[in-house]
Amino acid sequence: MRVTAKTSLPAVAAAVGAALRRHDITAVLTGGACASLYTGGEYSSVDVDFILSGRVTQARLGAAMAEVGFTREGDRYVHPSTSFFVEFPRGPLAVGSDHGVEPVEVAVDSSRTLALSATDSCRDRLAAFYHWNDRQSLSVAVKIARRHRLDLDIIRRWSIAEGHRERFEEFLAELDRDSTGP
Repeated sequence: MRVTAKTSLPAVAAAVGAALRRHDITAVLTGGACASLYTGGEYSSVDVDFILSGRVTQARLGAAMAEVGFTREGDRYVHPSTSFFVEFPRGPLAVGSDHGVEPVEVAVDSSRTLALSATDSCRDRLAAFYHWNDRQSLSVAVKIARRHRLDLDIIRRWSIAEGHRERFEEFLAELDRDSTGP
């Protein structure tokens, strides 16, 4: 896939994920780009975050990224045709203190990539709300929950384990408020 100025954030993420896979690099889409995917673009980020699994040399990563037109600039990869950039935060793959996260394969247009599930993407946004009081992340978590069938029992148990039962209740109240209108 050719990345252009009109390529959406989820499409950029899927193109990068597919290129990484072609280079035998296991990477999981996380963060805001993953949330953008699950909100149908209602939320957008400026960066695409992938968590790498296993040992990956800089040369192999650079070759995969070059395949879709990205070059390394400092700690990120940039593309001349898009303002979206790609980063590879240090792993392991986790949501809060849960390191048992299982990625899923998602399709965007004709590309496929590994990503957090909708439930885990919601938890990822809730983690920002729980730990940094990021109200926008709460709003994004609600948007994900409105568009996808989530396992609320997993989110509840995880929220309690993270020490945020009250914040989980606030999430449920926002979700209920969002579904009933103003």
